[in-house]
Amino acid sequence: MASKILVVDDEMRIRKIIGDFLRNDGYSVAEAVDGFDALDKYYEQKDIDLIIVDVMMPGKNGWEVCREIRNMSNVPIVFMTALGESHDEIHGLNIGADDYIVKPFRYEIFMARVRNILRRSGKAQETTWSANEIEIEFVSRTVKRNDEIVDMSPREYELLTYLVNNQNIALERDKILDAVWGYDFYGDRRTVDTHIKNIRAKLGSVGAYIKTIRGFGYKFEVKK
Repeated sequence: MASKILVVDDEMRIRKIIGDFLRNDGYSVAEAVDGFDALDKYYEQKDIDLIIVDVMMPGKNGWEVCREIRNMSNVPIVFMTALGESHDEIHGLNIGADDYIVKPFRYEIFMARVRNILRRSGKAQETTWSANEIEIEFVSRTVKRNDEIVDMSPREYELLTYLVNNQNIALERDKILDAVWGYDFYGDRRTVDTHIKNIRAKLGSVGAYIKTIRGFGYKFEVKK
């Protein structure tokens, strides 16, 4: 079962970026628009494995959310903020946060820290996925076909895992670009097609699992 992560930020764009990062790695994501909403979601859903919360929000800020939740729960909490001073980080850790991530941050580092926190809390995500002759090891970012390692660029790996984690879902090219390349990508949309072509070539017959949805995008479809 996928770990469930609550993302709390008053900026919709940030929630969407972080949510896509997490979903791309196979996590279940809930969103809250401010501190009050975060507490409501946490009390209602009762199955949150990690909270990622912005500090500076209107109404109830991240510090206050952390303090209230710490009065009743040891659920892992990560502050995600533009406040980069050491005294802010020390304050966040002193009131009970498990980690403190300063914006902006790299995708790979952010996800590594999320995995590490969940692993320490005993809520680690499944580390491998396999179907027929293909296997993906998420921790080592390794793709194997018939036990042989497939050499992939970081972007090819991220694209493949995004398709796999959204198995049997038809994905638009623009959605793929947003999730894998990021919202600040302004290049040619056909870069998705080029990367898909390269992945199919490297996977051989397994490449047929990536289906083209004409005029729309792609879908990863495989019967285990």
